[in-house]
Amino acid sequence: MEHQVVRTGEAFVPDIEFRNVAKWYGDVPAVAGIDLAIPKGSFMSLLGPSGCGKTTCLRMMAGFEQPTSGEVLIRGQNVTGVPAYRRPINMVFQQYALFPHLNVADNVAFGLRQRRPRPSAGEIARAVGEALAMVRLAGYENRKTWELSGGQQQRVALARALINRPAVLLLDEPLAALDRKLRREMQIELQNLQRDVGVTFLLVTHDQEEAMSMSDTIAIMREGKIVQTGSPRALYDEPVSRYVADFVGKSNFFPGRAEQASRDTMHVVLDCGLATTGRLPANGGRPRRGEPVALSVRPEQISIARAGPKRDRTPGVREAVRVKNRIFLGEHTEYLVEGPRLGAFMVLSPRQAEEADPLGIGDSALVCWSPSNALVLGGD
Repeated sequence: MEHQVVRTGEAFVPDIEFRNVAKWYGDVPAVAGIDLAIPKGSFMSLLGPSGCGKTTCLRMMAGFEQPTSGEVLIRGQNVTGVPAYRRPINMVFQQYALFPHLNVADNVAFGLRQRRPRPSAGEIARAVGEALAMVRLAGYENRKTWELSGGQQQRVALARALINRPAVLLLDEPLAALDRKLRREMQIELQNLQRDVGVTFLLVTHDQEEAMSMSDTIAIMREGKIVQTGSPRALYDEPVSRYVADFVGKSNFFPGRAEQASRDTMHVVLDCGLATTGRLPANGGRPRRGEPVALSVRPEQISIARAGPKRDRTPGVREAVRVKNRIFLGEHTEYLVEGPRLGAFMVLSPRQAEEADPLGIGDSALVCWSPSNALVLGGD
């Protein structure tokens, strides 16, 4: 696993570390022996489908669950078995869990009022004001939470969590209840807030766009294990398996068999009979000759144009297809095309590349891609 960690002269101590952590519910392994280090001040996401173990990991970090085996460390201290209220961690839940009978100021101050000894009223008021200013809600102290929009409620939940100055803030799919436009705005706000306060953020989500847009590092999970860790760009450009390529972004997969390999490329013969070349992922395995592989090609890396005698000069794969479906999405057009050899697959064409006479359903076209844009992935 790779982590974007800047090491100084001091020893590196992660804010959260899992050492061979496993969690079993009866005979069912929810988390199957994970090693993970979350650097101080980072924004990390656990990304995966429902049931992959990401929420169980979050709950073990928070102290709501204890591991069956292994150790959980916070800033170098073993907290395995330590209850949630004694850990320097706060959590923002999917439904925010605000108190409807309290106003905004009292919701934000709730954690401070549980401390012993309790801070003075003046100290609490100052801290609440600073926390609300941090999330751009100054002046909302006396509002009821049910009078706020979804985005404002989320910011109240963030202020309530951050007022205690936790070492780590855990985010359990906090944007799931928001509409698409507001969710996008809050993604930017969360990024800016994390940079401003410098607190380590850990996001748990099944939404790849959410994880890709906000995180420094993403750990992709499957069946209780981490299958790949890296920056959003590294995961998108260099997935080590079909599972990762399919989960991060969109991709077309053409099944085939591995043939001869060079240092960083491999010849493959697709099941349709087409012989072609693709590159091998930088951190992935090297399939052996004869093993089943999938040629992964991102839809935006495939060009599409009307077929014609002057179109057939692009190096690489060139296939005649017919347009089965066309969806205009503003900044690009999504085509579902089908060819006699490759079958049906997706192509994304940027708006500036669209011709004056764009392709329509039923039109014949030529699709092309370079071997450098095709990735050879072995079996998962």
